[in-house]
This record gives sequence, structure tokens and C-alpha cells, in this order.
Amino acid sequence: MPDVLAWLQHWYAAQCDGGWEHTWGVSIDTLDNPGWRVEIDLAETDLADQQHPRRQIDRTEDDWVHAWTTGQKFHLACGPGNLTEALTLFRTWTETIEH
Repeated sequence: MPDVLAWLQHWYAAQCDGGWEHTWGVSIDTLDNPGWRVEIDLAETDLADQQHPRRQIDRTEDDWVHAWTTGQKFHLACGPGNLTEALTLFRTWTETIEH
């Protein structure tokens, strides 16, 4: 099983069809509290109409992960050391939906 970053690269590449990538995509940015923010476009993918209820895992001020969907976007926000855990939540959700 590939690590989550390799998996995300594969998922992204699988969505690229000559059109999707010109409008949609994946963005990873930093937060100033500090932490990470990830937005993954689901439009025109097999996940477009799927919903992920808000999930909040709050351990400490720097150890936390939040995941949710709005519209056709999957959102992740997490502490500075939780990016892998956050992306794994997205991976697990997609694999649950696809199977």
C-alpha cells in the first residue's frame, strides 16, 4: 500500500482528463495558528455527490484534525504535525465510498 502522499498523487492524476485539471484540483496551504488547510475538489469525480459529515479530532492545541465536505469540496484542517493523518482521513473516506 503506497504512502498517503503517493496515493494522493495517484488520485489526482486519475481525475485529470484534459479538462478537470483546468478547473478543479487539490490545494494545500498553511494556517497561521499554525497548521494546514487542504481543499480537494470533488466536482466531476465519482465523489461529487458524496457527503462527509464534519469530524473533529481535538487532542491538544497543536494536535488536531477536522474534516468535512461542503458542496463538492472536501476540506481538511489540522495541526502542524497532522497533515499525513488528515490526508489519510480523505483516503479512507474515498476508499469507503468506492468499495
